Amino acid sequence: MPREHQRYQERPSRLDGAVVWTLDAPTGPPQAARSVLPDGCMDLIWSVGRLVVAGPDTHAFQVDPRDRASRAAIRFPPGTAPVLLGVPAHELRDHRVELADLWSRTAVRELTGRIDRAADPATALEDFALGLAAETGPPDPLTAAVADRLRRGGSVAATAAEVGLGARQLHRRSLAAFGYGPKVLARILRLQRALALVRTGLPYAEAACAAGCVDQAHLAREMRDLAGTTLGAYFSAGDAEANSDTPQPSGSRTTA
Repeated sequence: MPREHQRYQERPSRLDGAVVWTLDAPTGPPQAARSVLPDGCMDLIWSVGRLVVAGPDTHAFQVDPRDRASRAAIRFPPGTAPVLLGVPAHELRDHRVELADLWSRTAVRELTGRIDRAADPATALEDFALGLAAETGPPDPLTAAVADRLRRGGSVAATAAEVGLGARQLHRRSLAAFGYGPKVLARILRLQRALALVRTGLPYAEAACAAGCVDQAHLAREMRDLAGTTLGAYFSAGDAEANSDTPQPSGSRTTA
């Protein structure tokens, strides 16, 4: 039986730190559901007649193989989407939510129709996000600094000290900005660092240590806890091509 194929493309967005991605409707028979790993990001996803927000995940998400629509989306870096959408990230944690459930249905219907009619829906969606960012302003520089330090492997304690917050304050700010506390975000970003290193050809043990894990066994435990699978199964099944809901290293998302 021929394998299902989907053509995926992505590019850096004109919105700082964001990524624009597109996914064509798949060809070939549906395959088994893919496991999608958390990445700390949130996406605004368009398909014809729909706009959906993919909230921050805390565990692997299963993509429904029966969902075969084309997609265009913008993936926001940690801490950015809640400012643009006006919704705390923890309210969307582990959910895919219709934008019309968060905003005025009339406004969303008009926006969706405009993107439906655009020659390039991805660019139209990006233009909308840029306009929204101009209205709302940038994310809180403090939470942006937290995300940057954790992304680079800083400890939670050191990060809190660097940004001048106590543990409770940091946790509260992180829930609103990222959808979970700083320890969870640090684990997710560390796992993504390790997987990215493995994709370059680095052995599991070396990738684990370089990413900040104690050893390969530590990475294996994190993989089971966050991804619900093993390193070997993940890479051999081809899920290594998907950091999130589509078959690509960088981690774009589709709806459930």
